[in-house]
Amino acid sequence: MKGLLALLVAAFVPAAALAQYTGPAAETCRSYAEKEIRKGNDQVKAIVFDQDTDLQIARYTRNVGSQFVSSLLEGNGAILYAGGRPVEFRFLCLLAQDKRAVFFHWTPRRDASPLLQCRRGGASTEECLNALHELAESELTQLYAKHYTEALQAGGEPAADKFRRSADAWKTYRDAECGRRAKPQEQKACVVAMMRQRAADLR
Repeated sequence: MKGLLALLVAAFVPAAALAQYTGPAAETCRSYAEKEIRKGNDQVKAIVFDQDTDLQIARYTRNVGSQFVSSLLEGNGAILYAGGRPVEFRFLCLLAQDKRAVFFHWTPRRDASPLLQCRRGGASTEECLNALHELAESELTQLYAKHYTEALQAGGEPAADKFRRSADAWKTYRDAECGRRAKPQEQKACVVAMMRQRAADLR
């Protein structure tokens, strides 16, 4: 674990050199990642990388341990499963050259767009959004109950009432903000995204 952390810290040192990337290293890393992630998991259908402004490369040209690394590629993507919901992730890929990857590391991404997540899979987008909404709402309800109880224990009914009013005010803001979206699916996705962020703030 310490070795991995040291590797990742070293990897992000040249962050100032990052620039939007459209070259061949992306496919090199994607293919390498697909092969690695599929090991021991026959349900993985494919690995996809998002071709957006977060896909960036930094030229490194030094050794990481005994391995020479020419560049670091980072960005967002997803693991697509046969018959399951995609897993959104943030990744870092180390390359010895544009056509040879030597290391790939990913972590789950909580801030991924719910609409993008649902459109990646083969199931109904509406059903997917409803499922994500249910999960986000369930987590938020549990967190609200926890914080309400803590407020009640720490400051009695006045403190608990303040927390309740804060939660109500946030919900009013969420509904107004997401109501600005033109399409029902965009509104639902907005609600899911905001509930996820609210939950992250309360954890």
